[in-house]
Amino acid sequence: MIKIAVLGYGIVGSGVVHVLDINSGIIAKNAEQKIEVKYILDIREFADSPYKDLFVSDFETILNDPEISVVAEVIGGVGAALDFTRRSLEAGKSVVTSNKELVAEHGSQLLKLAKEKNVNYLFEASVGGGIPVIRPLTQCMNANIINEIYGILNGTTNYILTDMQRNGADFSDALKEAQLKGYAEADPTADIEGHDTNRKICILSSLAFGRHVYPSQVPTEGITGVTAEDIIHADNLGYKIKLLGRARSVGDKISVYVAPHLIAKSTMLADIDDVMNAVIIRGNAVGTVSLCGAGAGKLPTASAVVADIIDAVRHLHSRRWISWDEGGANLISDPSLLDSAWYLRTDATKEKVEKEFGSVVFSQVPASQTAFITGVMNGKMICDLLERGITAKSQFRILGDY
Repeated sequence: MIKIAVLGYGIVGSGVVHVLDINSGIIAKNAEQKIEVKYILDIREFADSPYKDLFVSDFETILNDPEISVVAEVIGGVGAALDFTRRSLEAGKSVVTSNKELVAEHGSQLLKLAKEKNVNYLFEASVGGGIPVIRPLTQCMNANIINEIYGILNGTTNYILTDMQRNGADFSDALKEAQLKGYAEADPTADIEGHDTNRKICILSSLAFGRHVYPSQVPTEGITGVTAEDIIHADNLGYKIKLLGRARSVGDKISVYVAPHLIAKSTMLADIDDVMNAVIIRGNAVGTVSLCGAGAGKLPTASAVVADIIDAVRHLHSRRWISWDEGGANLISDPSLLDSAWYLRTDATKEKVEKEFGSVVFSQVPASQTAFITGVMNGKMICDLLERGITAKSQFRILGDY
């Protein structure tokens, strides 16, 4: 029997304990031995919980117990979670986590420490919730050179944009609806400003390209600038608007960014609606691989955490290969240099637009403002053209192969 500890009893932590309990039979079979939760760390009291006897409030109890082989960190953030993770690894305990912020900021250091101590640091649940992404990327595709990886990585923003597209809601009303349904936090900043997507694309980029990409290196634009008018124009032009995290190989560097994109309605990615997520990976041998499913939620995320617990138990005396090297400023290429077609909305007349941008495709929706799609050009060229007297009310890339 293997005994583990769960750090944090919030939405994900309670889900982890629940899944380990209700699926104990199949989990024991897959792990080749029984897994028992010995401790749950939380400063709060849960007197009515069926697991009330497992709660402790002092991390030292867990750290100093030699019976604890695996620790599931589901606290979140980079405060206590970082401290407890480091100390657990240093004590020779494997750690699994759903903490995207911690992995994005400190993943290379923690993976190096895990290697030094011959234990595992696993984080399947940090990207995509219940969607298997990390293992396919690091195992099934490790015979490939990865050229590009991108996706819809945040369920809250995807729900909001879907509501705007389906029901004609404006951004503020769609956000309120998402909050009422529990899809958005009371403070939705991390989601709607793109920070959550930023952390996830950093993790995917680090895995795909082998060097650590830090959140501060990634230009990030959320969805607060997307209007109901943009949704209508995009639809008229044959597109949907989605928030993407995107990373592309550019020579010996990579270009990584987060921004809203127009996606052709004829593509699979355009049909990923509501709180669903999707990840697209392009390898030089396998071609394009698409992974989609529930990107968040208590049980889908807990499912991924428990899968990592099983993996850690099966590899108590050996390491799972997962790592990347330290990053640096010389790794990142400026995303504004990437070619793309662009969607713009402006007060300028069609005549002025055609004079400055040449051949474009206009939206035919009657409106007080002009919306159009440009030919292929990079972001710097767009900025240079806009400096000639056209003010862009909205400016988004068109997803495509350029």
